[in-house]
Amino acid sequence: MGIPVRKFDQHYTYRDYRQWGDERWELIHGVAYNMSPAPRTPHQGISGEIYRQLATFLKGKPCTVFHAAVDVFFPPLREMDEDDVDTVVQPDVLVVCDKTKILEKGIWGAPDLVVEILSNSTSRKDQHEKFDLYERGGVLEYWIVDPNGKWLQQYVRQADGKFGIEVTFEKTGKLASAALPGFELDVDEVFLAADVVGG
Repeated sequence: MGIPVRKFDQHYTYRDYRQWGDERWELIHGVAYNMSPAPRTPHQGISGEIYRQLATFLKGKPCTVFHAAVDVFFPPLREMDEDDVDTVVQPDVLVVCDKTKILEKGIWGAPDLVVEILSNSTSRKDQHEKFDLYERGGVLEYWIVDPNGKWLQQYVRQADGKFGIEVTFEKTGKLASAALPGFELDVDEVFLAADVVGG
C-alpha cells in the first residue's frame, strides 16, 4: 500500500496551503498530505456515477452536490480567519444542505454527506484520519468506496455524535441514505462505472 507524501516539519494552515501553487494538498490538524498522483480511471468512473445519481435526485431540492476538487474547511470556530484554519480537505463527492456553508472559496463546515473512494495512497488516511475528522467534525453520513474489492461502507452519525456500525454493500444493492431521505444509491451502477478500462 502506498504512503501519501506528508509534511510533518511544522504545523501548517490554509495560509501555507494557498502558497503551494497548482499542487493538490489536504491539511488535517496541521499535517499536510500530498494528493498526487491523479486518481485512476475506475476511481473517476465511480466518482462520476455517484455524483450523477445524487445530482439527479437533488435537482430542484435545497441540497447541493459537489465533486473534487472543492476545499472543505473544518474551522474550530465558526467565526475565524480562513488563513488560520489547519484542516482543509477535498472529498471525492459531498453534499451540503446548509447554503450558508457554501462560500466562493469552498465549504465552511461539515457537509451532510461525504464520499471517499479508496486508492493505494489514500486508503489509510480515508479510513482513519478522515474517518475521525468527519466523525468529530459533524458529518451526518460517510461512505467509503473500494474500487478494487468492489465494496461500499456506510456510516451514519448517531445521537452520541459517533458514527454507527457500518453497513457494507458488496457489488450490489440499494443504499438508503440517512442524510438525504428518499435517496437510494444504486450500488450495481456504481461498480459497473468502475469497469471503464479497455483493451
